Amino acid sequence: MSDNDLTIEHQILITMRQVLSSVVRDTTPPPGMRHPLNAATIDDIKQCFALITAREQELNASQGRPEHRPRYADEPRKSSQVVKLVKPKKDS
Repeated sequence: MSDNDLTIEHQILITMRQVLSSVVRDTTPPPGMRHPLNAATIDDIKQCFALITAREQELNASQGRPEHRPRYADEPRKSSQVVKLVKPKKDS
């Protein structure tokens, strides 16, 4: 899906998600150290991610787009190809 296919609202949501993710990555301390953001702010960030996701799903559903989920590069792709298995004959 190219950027030209997306609505302005969807492009805004994508940008907001990327910026928010960058803020989270930049402020996350190493293990064992105290987080610089307070618990309420962290909960607010989680709520923002949830709202962005919900609105993206609504937009995709209203535009007839299939649900897009991220996947790992090495994750096998699902295929609907049917493979016929033939049992080998025993030599007796």
